Amino acid sequence: MATSAPAFAGQHQPKPLRFDPAKLDGLSERLIQSHWENNYGGSVKTLNLIETRLAGAVADPDYPPAAYGGLKREELLRTGSVVLHEIYFDGLGGNGQPGGSLQQALAAAFGSFDTWQTDFKRSAMALGGGSGWVILAHNQHTGQLHNYWSWDHMHGPVMSVPLLVLDMYEHSYQMDYGAAAAKYIDAFLRNVDCEVADQRFAAAR
Repeated sequence: MATSAPAFAGQHQPKPLRFDPAKLDGLSERLIQSHWENNYGGSVKTLNLIETRLAGAVADPDYPPAAYGGLKREELLRTGSVVLHEIYFDGLGGNGQPGGSLQQALAAAFGSFDTWQTDFKRSAMALGGGSGWVILAHNQHTGQLHNYWSWDHMHGPVMSVPLLVLDMYEHSYQMDYGAAAAKYIDAFLRNVDCEVADQRFAAAR
């Protein structure tokens, strides 16, 4: 039966934070908890709902194609939101100090580590006041590292493994910084756990 298949089970659970949100530098505990519970947690709940609705829809031979397409679009949207939020939160809890093989690879890919960071921050500012994600990814097709600008949860770069992501939806910073997106970006970088990104890079290669 479709309802017992993993693709339609709707059994996703929120991933706990791996750090103490009260100990971040420049990102308040209230902001992080609200973001985790309401935005990320809401996407987990909605993804579960969509999967269970797909279970019924796929078993109905008369289910309208247009309505089925709407469910599949929402499945893609919510899956992207869940995955990117989990990588975003996993990337926090450090001191922002770069190191390891990823730092060396970024310097080689961008000319210097500072150039990579400038590109990352400018990509984020291009999304300020709107929505989207900045995704540092290892493109397994080209073998290169890139900072990708993604307008929403569905526009991840093809054949790329995210190593570090920055949420630029206003819900991720408005509570602490209002419209001052640049201050939020700086605060995010101060709290990056570079060891986690380095581990993701090693696994991607």
